Amino acid sequence: MRLSPAPLRLSRTLALLALALPLAAALAFSDETLDKVAKSEGYCSRILRAQGTRREGYTEFSLRVEGDPDFYKPGTSYRVTLSAAPPSYFRGFTLIALKENREGDKEEDHAGTFQIIDEEETQFMSNCPVAVTESTPRRRTRIQVFWIAPPTGTGCVILKASIVQKRIIYFQDEGSLTKKLCEQDSTFDGVTDKPILDCCACGTAKYRLTFYGNWSEKTHPKDYPRRANHWSAIIGGSHSKNYVLWEYGGYASEGVKQVAELGSPVKMEEEIRQQSDEVLTVIKAKAQWPAWQPLNVRAAPSAEFSVDRTRHLMSFLTMMGPSPDWNVGLSAEDLCTKECGWVQKVVQDLIPWDAGTDSGVTYESPNKPTIPQEKIRPLTSLDHPQSPFYDPEGGSIIQVARVVIERIARKGEQCNIVPDNVDDIVADLAPEEKDEDDTPETCIYSNWSPWSACSSSTCDKGKRMRQRMLKAQLDLSVPCPDTQDFQPCMGPGCSDEDGSTCTMSEWITWSPCSISCGTGMRSRERYVKQFPEDGSVCTLPTEETEKCTVNEECSPSSCLMTEWGEWDECSATCGMGMKKRHRMVKMSPADGSMCKAETSQTEKCMMPECHTIPCLLSPWSEWSDCSVTCGKGMRTRQRMLKSLAELGDCNEELEQVEKCMLPECPIDCELTEWSQWSECNKSCGKGHMIRTRMIQMEPQFGGAPCPETVQRKKCRVRKCLRNPSIQKLRWREARESRRGEQLREESDGEQFPAGVLPGTLHGKALEMPTSENTTNTNLLSIKFTCQMIKVDY
Repeated sequence: MRLSPAPLRLSRTLALLALALPLAAALAFSDETLDKVAKSEGYCSRILRAQGTRREGYTEFSLRVEGDPDFYKPGTSYRVTLSAAPPSYFRGFTLIALKENREGDKEEDHAGTFQIIDEEETQFMSNCPVAVTESTPRRRTRIQVFWIAPPTGTGCVILKASIVQKRIIYFQDEGSLTKKLCEQDSTFDGVTDKPILDCCACGTAKYRLTFYGNWSEKTHPKDYPRRANHWSAIIGGSHSKNYVLWEYGGYASEGVKQVAELGSPVKMEEEIRQQSDEVLTVIKAKAQWPAWQPLNVRAAPSAEFSVDRTRHLMSFLTMMGPSPDWNVGLSAEDLCTKECGWVQKVVQDLIPWDAGTDSGVTYESPNKPTIPQEKIRPLTSLDHPQSPFYDPEGGSIIQVARVVIERIARKGEQCNIVPDNVDDIVADLAPEEKDEDDTPETCIYSNWSPWSACSSSTCDKGKRMRQRMLKAQLDLSVPCPDTQDFQPCMGPGCSDEDGSTCTMSEWITWSPCSISCGTGMRSRERYVKQFPEDGSVCTLPTEETEKCTVNEECSPSSCLMTEWGEWDECSATCGMGMKKRHRMVKMSPADGSMCKAETSQTEKCMMPECHTIPCLLSPWSEWSDCSVTCGKGMRTRQRMLKSLAELGDCNEELEQVEKCMLPECPIDCELTEWSQWSECNKSCGKGHMIRTRMIQMEPQFGGAPCPETVQRKKCRVRKCLRNPSIQKLRWREARESRRGEQLREESDGEQFPAGVLPGTLHGKALEMPTSENTTNTNLLSIKFTCQMIKVDY
């Protein structure tokens, strides 16, 4: 058994008290006292004791299980909603699920498990992990969680809720904050959770269904399809318990398959109309492109429908596109209360369902039919690792849409009128038009269109409408008001101050034609919403009939067609455009011929006048960094188009480019190629030779310096002799010998006077003494000759 922190803290507290108090006082804690305290502080017991004043018949707050079942299927997920009826609210809450007749002080006393839907609203209690409580204390009117039913053999389960309002804690063991569910017998497998009870309400009620898509890239970023995301046209109906449009655990019909896979409502509408005795109203609403849009840009898709005592359920379906066969909707939502009244409002968050007809696992998986076909089931976060909703921890899937079903009128005498916060009659009328225009300056609209004709041509209270178009929203943080304006009105010659006036409801939609081929009759009804104050009788008609023709010529060659579908949206957003509507062949001619009836119609449609408005642009961004790190480069800046694309083309430039100059880039030294190696500088022995290169570009702006321009390397031609002096002497003798021979050759044939030595020194005549003997003269001549040879050489 898992222990909560509470008993551990209690044990430490008792130990400290025993040490601090005298021994006699410590002994005063008898075994009976300890048992009593331990029992009161048992597993999650604190929240079971947290109950204040109980009020009988206290109905401000309610705990509801989706579908209001009396039985649960083991292992099945159920959506549980805790809500407060306006203007009430609650700041905090606690939600638990106990086995019947259990106290809740043990872990095994709790049944099933809760699953969080919105972590900003709900969380598990830190000291009681099986219970759910608020994430932050603040005003709220509703919360939702999933409850997964326990395994087989658990027996009945009690869901209990407590709420905190104005520091007072309310807890009810019976009544609207407690719900009992018993285990469903295995013999009921494959059928609805509980037999739907007969409705005991009187008269009829009219409702408006509004669908809010919340499937966006922000809420579901994984593999979100940016271009083709949409919700298909809504199709459904108000019907009896004998007819099932679709249900959890059932198999998809061909109509459901076409909605889930293709987004086409035609086949499903045909299936619904074939059950005309079981269906009161066919519910249809336009598609939504894209899947998520701010409410001030386009109104959410909506449709009105009626219910009565025998056809008090409503179901609808819409495709999540693109997807294999995923869809959202409600199945057999009961709008009749156990108190014999009509539900005032239903708000339901929706998660996607798998129709069981296609086995794709991503939004844009190729078609892969599921053979054999599987049952309809909700998608989970553990279906497939490639699924856009996959979570390895098995967390809950964030809701993708919300549907609001609101009662707008009641017809006939009601057998149990519960006071409403908003009167049904007044709910049809919009608030009075304000004298002052409080439209923010950041919202640019077209002019208001003229008021439409009153919806009532008699003294029935109706309404009229005018429209304008939102052209631009300069500041997205400031919401723009609605583009539609309503005003109460009455038929010509009627006055609100006339005490004899009776207020009539709007006409309920026409009934199906009384025959399937040829000319028949159809009817529609309305009812008195308010009788004349002077007590007179209402003389206005409450029913009218007219002829209807399904197929005038009922012959073997005639074909039976479905009713025309809704008109598509106008092809233009302003000015003149075109719109289409379609129908299908319901039954081909019996003789096998081709059906000649037209299946589509086209007509013109006029939207508000087109106006040319100036481009709404954001300020220029800062200049980007230069495209280079030095020298000359380019830089850019951008701005964005803030006006809507459909308002017209904008030719203003959204990007600018200019040159930018940074400090000069460093220039490295540039050199020529190396020259050839020179000859060796020695004729023998060790020498060297060199090569050079020239500088072509000196380094600039911090460029790389020049490397060496001269290189040397050793060279050795031949060996020199060992005694160099002898060698030099031989060279000298050889030179002198060659010089002497040259002189002798030059002096041959010349006669010089006595005493004169042939030759000159530096251009001066050399004179010799004549008184010397011949020997001296010869020696002098030889000496001088040697000097001359030395000098000239």
